[in-house]
Formats: sequence, C-alpha cells, structure tokens
Amino acid sequence: MTRADLVYDIERQTKLDKHVIETVIQGFVDSVQKNMLRGENIYMRGFGGFILKKRAEKTARIVTKNIQIKVPSHYVATFKVAKEFNTKIKDTVTRTNSEEEKKERLSVVTKKVAAKKATSKSKT
Repeated sequence: MTRADLVYDIERQTKLDKHVIETVIQGFVDSVQKNMLRGENIYMRGFGGFILKKRAEKTARIVTKNIQIKVPSHYVATFKVAKEFNTKIKDTVTRTNSEEEKKERLSVVTKKVAAKKATSKSKT
C-alpha cells in the first residue's frame, strides 16, 4: 500500500477532503522524524513503536579489494509492531485475501489515473 492508497482508503472511510488527509499524514511523518532525530522513541498503544536502536561498531570486508574497514557504531530507526496488533494479523490475514485486496485497490487507482488523463486531454 502506498501513501496514495492510504489517502484514498481514509478518504473513503471518513468522507474527509483528500488534501486534509494528506496534510495530516505529512504532519504525522514530520513529527515522527523530528522526535526521532532528537533521540526519542514513539509508542502508539495497540499499533506499535518507532524505536531507535544502536548498532555496535563492527569490522566489514570489501570482498572485491580484500580490504577490512571499520563501521562505526550508529543508530538505526526500526518499527516494532504491538503484540495485540501482530496477533490480529496472524489470526486474520491470509496471503490470498491480501493479494485480492491489492488487485482491487490497484484497479481503483488505475481507473482514477485514467480518468485524470482523459480530463486533461479534453482540456487541451
């Protein structure tokens, strides 16, 4: 699912304007990034958490040149799914359902793109 799919799904469920939804999603992403850059973790009960993890210093190899280099310790951003959310996923999602829904969403987005192209051609 892409951001556009997410916007369309929320728009369909809430009947809110597409631009409002895009603004809210962008605000959420900006807030998560800003707080993680300050070294804070973000937890959302029932959904999961955006967590910073420290990776230890290690030695890596460049195989083509047969050289060893040191990779300094650094932080990486991770997402850990909440236990209850993960349980829901395991209990309800099947691979075939996900693929069918994906095809359905794709056809809706494809129809929207085709409609936009048709209207833009008629204007020119």
